[in-house]
Amino acid sequence: MFRIGKEEIDAVARVIESKNLFKINDAMHETEQCEELMREKFGVKRALLVTSGMGALASALIGMGIGPGDEVIVPAYTYIATAMAVVAAGAVPVIVDIDETYTMSAEKAAEKINPRTKCIIPVHIQGFPCAMDEIKKLADENGIMILEDACQADGGSYKGKRLGAIGNAGALSFNQFKIITAGEGGALITNDDKIYERALIYHDSSAIAFFGDQLKDVTEPQFCGTEFRTNEISAAILHQQLLKLDDILFDLRKNKRALTELIGNVCRISPSNDIEGDCGTTLPVVFKDEQSARQFSASIGVGNYLPIDTGKHIYDHWTAILEKRGAFRPEMDPFRFPENADHLPDYKNERYPVTLDLLARTVFILVDPDWTDNNIDEISQGIIKAAKGLSHLAKNEKNK
Repeated sequence: MFRIGKEEIDAVARVIESKNLFKINDAMHETEQCEELMREKFGVKRALLVTSGMGALASALIGMGIGPGDEVIVPAYTYIATAMAVVAAGAVPVIVDIDETYTMSAEKAAEKINPRTKCIIPVHIQGFPCAMDEIKKLADENGIMILEDACQADGGSYKGKRLGAIGNAGALSFNQFKIITAGEGGALITNDDKIYERALIYHDSSAIAFFGDQLKDVTEPQFCGTEFRTNEISAAILHQQLLKLDDILFDLRKNKRALTELIGNVCRISPSNDIEGDCGTTLPVVFKDEQSARQFSASIGVGNYLPIDTGKHIYDHWTAILEKRGAFRPEMDPFRFPENADHLPDYKNERYPVTLDLLARTVFILVDPDWTDNNIDEISQGIIKAAKGLSHLAKNEKNK
């Protein structure tokens, strides 16, 4: 979360004063207005607010018809929710390495495609755009669908098109730690009516037919789903956050660009698939080894960390996936479904060395949209000092 204040407070107050907190109402219509603004901002035909990014991913996969017998490709570096959404649909997640941009390697993904592959989930982690031209070419050549996980990249873009709006569907997240927030929340965006209709039914099957005219013009038959329905208070907050999104992104990108220019001659900055579309939240500095990265991280005095330390964002910490426990009851566990039984990955013994190596020798420097020029100068000086200190240490080691 970056900017939140009186606009959100006033919006929530208006909803409470209306005494209509349910999403279908005759008062504020915040959910409808928010979805309309999202469609306009992301350039898509359909938008569906849900309770989380995981809810958006799962609803999208159900909307795509993904299920038992299917495989879905996911990167080794993403929050566990990406893989768990695949399991929630009854399918099997297949893991692939990332490349030096920290996003899915299209080359590695190509190696895992087989007749069971039905979908690929490129993840725009840390606001870094995936190489969507390569991903799209791969999907088109093999007749598989693309679900963009843009949960950490709200509003980012690739070659001028918003992330999440390039594939068959996209998922966004608005929890406390995202670019814009409603405390919790998510959204599915798509141009595909069938994906939308199925996701609409799935995300709120307990109420979709009983409130308002939500099923008007829907041709897909009703089926039992789950409950990811949002509410007017969350929608009111998110509505105001969406209005601030582009200003936040402008300042993030401006500050990341300024910091990059100041330290670029001293530090090695990782490449980007589209630096103009990059959200600007994170400046990745890569080192020759983990020891150097940790020494640098301990020295620079600004919000930073090694991505190797982020736990559930890395495949070897996905305990439930590695141990193939897809549900509490074995009968409900996709890893035990007969349709999946003959092609389960050996998760515990699979290794993705590029992912582990890159994440262990990288430092992510977190960018703030509200940094002043003085802040950036001070931060850059600390970074340069820390980087030169590593060079000095290396020289001393060599002379011993």
